[in-house]
Amino acid sequence: MHRSTQSTQSTDRPVTTGSPGGADAHRAVAGSPDGAGRGGAGRGGAGRGGTAAAALEMVILALLGDPVPARFTFWDGSALGPEVAVGTVRVHSPEALRHLLWAPGELGVARAFVSGSLSVEGDLYGLLRVLHEAAPRDLRRMGMRALPSMMMAAARLGALGPPPAVPAEECRPAGRIHSVRRDAAVVSHHYDVGNDFYRLVLGPRMTYSCARFTGAGTTLEEAQDAKHELVCRKLGLDRRPGSRLLDVGCGWGAMAIHAARHHGASVVGISLSREQVDLARRRVHEAGLDDRIEIRLQDYRDLRGDRFDAISSIGMFEHVGSARSAEYFDTLHRLLVPMGRLLNHAISTPDGSRLGSRSFIGRYVFPDGELVDVGQVVLGMQRAGFEVRDVESLREHYSRTLHAWVANLEEHWDEAVRLVGRPRADVWRLYMAASANGFDDGGLAIHQVLGVVPAPGGASGMPPTRESWS
Repeated sequence: MHRSTQSTQSTDRPVTTGSPGGADAHRAVAGSPDGAGRGGAGRGGAGRGGTAAAALEMVILALLGDPVPARFTFWDGSALGPEVAVGTVRVHSPEALRHLLWAPGELGVARAFVSGSLSVEGDLYGLLRVLHEAAPRDLRRMGMRALPSMMMAAARLGALGPPPAVPAEECRPAGRIHSVRRDAAVVSHHYDVGNDFYRLVLGPRMTYSCARFTGAGTTLEEAQDAKHELVCRKLGLDRRPGSRLLDVGCGWGAMAIHAARHHGASVVGISLSREQVDLARRRVHEAGLDDRIEIRLQDYRDLRGDRFDAISSIGMFEHVGSARSAEYFDTLHRLLVPMGRLLNHAISTPDGSRLGSRSFIGRYVFPDGELVDVGQVVLGMQRAGFEVRDVESLREHYSRTLHAWVANLEEHWDEAVRLVGRPRADVWRLYMAASANGFDDGGLAIHQVLGVVPAPGGASGMPPTRESWS
């Protein structure tokens, strides 16, 4: 989720779910309505007659199995499932069924949710959890299997017709995947939705990545400062004042400002988001750090001739993709001086996961996002010439970070809707809550991997223990 999945600039977007996406290609939306789970339509259909519930009961059973551990209510007041449930899926109009007919599976449900013809109520985390636990792993295949039942139900309800309009919030990028132009487009889709909106969600630090909570009473702002300080210490900036730092995917400049203010670092921050760059430059100026920080609108592949003592890559790697990971690490290795260090902070999942182009996360949150197994990250860095010196998981910290972001969004809901519209606010709330569940159950993880470029003869410049990082 990410200053941005992760990916990825990033959020270590969640991408979830990745979410943002996320384990199993869209684990980050584990159990969301786009992956509504098996079991729970509940039989109890006697007396429903010609209601929407009666027409759709076989569809829900075909899609989800029996019983679904959630309540389903429909536009005509009819309902299926237990009366006492952790949450409710509300189907507001027959258009939701048409979305499923024209895009069976997760994409159809995602479009119904974003368009407003389907919504969720109740304990959001609990509802997403029980639906995820019951959901079929391949919802698209299950959707195709249920297509005949959906056609019959649509005919009974008078819902047959042309495909509904695709929500404007959906992203279908063109061009070669992970080309410079396409990467810029998908980064813009995620990050250029308005700095005021992100300030509401992320808080005053404007840091779109996992915080580090050092105690039960640690605030989100204190936890983000602690994360930045941990990165600085792992990179050795505390022991080498004046070091030259590259912050790849610099977001709104929080890491750059921390490193320059507290450790005298000379920082270059790069991002593909124009809105991030504009605000980061203003924040640097307001902090009185123009002489120490340069913020560039630049792709990492265009860095040439620069040399750095340290590189931080926080929530950026999710946007790179496994096919380009070797190029990424080779580029960063080339930019470092001997004994220079790289800290790669990224969402991961066992065996890796590409956020599918027909998934909720892939279309509405992190297009082209990819989560790479931490083992592959370590291998990729070593193949590029890094000596990997430390790997740390902050999984539980990311869940707590996401809960704080969701709470911020809910507290300022009316303002968020005014800034970006209800559909996009709904998307962010759903993907962040589902991503939190993914970190809670271990389907998603986040790792900091520290590597160093050994000097000729093998000198690393690394401290003998981790004591200075505490």
